[in-house]
Order: sequence, then structure tokens, then C-alpha cells
Amino acid sequence: MILEQAVLNVRPGQSAEFEQAFLQAQRIIGASPGYLGHELRRCLENPDQYLLLVRWRTLEDHTIGFRQSAPYQEWRRLLHRFYDPFPVVEHYEAVAGCCPPALRDS
Repeated sequence: MILEQAVLNVRPGQSAEFEQAFLQAQRIIGASPGYLGHELRRCLENPDQYLLLVRWRTLEDHTIGFRQSAPYQEWRRLLHRFYDPFPVVEHYEAVAGCCPPALRDS
């Protein structure tokens, strides 16, 4: 599993509109081959900043399968106008980790 990470800096005053657009856009990414799930989180200290985490089966599912697809053009149309500056997207693979204590005892 690959974890895509992007810090999204939304233009001041456009956060509510961005969140509405994201509700539409998440359907697009959710229908992509290799998509495993996502989270969008708003920063508490800076409410115009968001953290987007997307789980993909493989790196290529994101970089080729999604980014080179026709649905990605709609994703871009819905969301890219909100960013300043444009986000840097990075991908991570698991090295170590553990589950929450409640799950460890199951």
C-alpha cells in the first residue's frame, strides 16, 4: 500500500467553497482503479490549510492510472483553482507501525 500525502493551502476565504468542491471530487478519486481510501483533514492552527492522505494499491495507480485518466481532468477543474501555492505531492511506503492499543489486545 502506498500513502499519498499533500498539504493543500487554500486561498484565504475560499475554504467553504473548497470543501464543497471536494465533496464532488472525492467521488472521482474513489472510482479510480487501485484507490483504497482517503482522508481530508483541516489544520486547527491554520483553517485554510488541509492535509490530504490517499491510500493507493501501487504508486502507478496514482501517477499513471489516476493522473493520466480522463476523470483526473474533472478533479483538476474542481480543485486546482483553490491552491496557493500549488501543493507538493509525495508518496510513502510502510516501514514500521502498530495498531492502536484496543486493537492489539483483540
